[in-house]
Amino acid sequence: MATVSGDFELTMSELREVARYVAESAQEVLPVFEEAVPGDPRPRAAIDAAWEFVNGAKRTKLQRVTSLDAHRAAKEAEAETARLAARAAGDAAATAYLHPIARATQVGHILRAAASAARISELNAGDDPSVGDLHIERARRRATPTVIAVLSRYPFAPTGKNRTARLMNVLDASLRASD
Repeated sequence: MATVSGDFELTMSELREVARYVAESAQEVLPVFEEAVPGDPRPRAAIDAAWEFVNGAKRTKLQRVTSLDAHRAAKEAEAETARLAARAAGDAAATAYLHPIARATQVGHILRAAASAARISELNAGDDPSVGDLHIERARRRATPTVIAVLSRYPFAPTGKNRTARLMNVLDASLRASD
């Protein structure tokens, strides 16, 4: 079984399962971006590249390039919801290259898409935090034991000041508590 080494090891199977978790979150909010920025294919291309990896394709430049392109689309989007959705798509493609280094910043690659989806749901509900909390709970239940085991190899997510970062912190803590 192929592994990636660093401070610890990650198998390709583990990476694919984490990438599936992230891609599911990003796929859910892709329509938000596509409605706000019709005709920009970059986030969809990133999600497609993520699914290719999840479904057994090798990690290639495709995941790196489409991830960067989706993050550029996020920077260019005017609406916060569109930015969050495009960033989630970029994270989905980037997960194929999750680094096995014990840095809290890596946690964002695992959890930011779910936190972004939760924030989008809040914004779409008139900025209602209870809607985001429910979304985070669904993301917690959707995490497989493998996703939680991989997450647990990293330090806790960095404490953030914006709502998306706080949602990511809540998800991080709840997943580790369920380990």
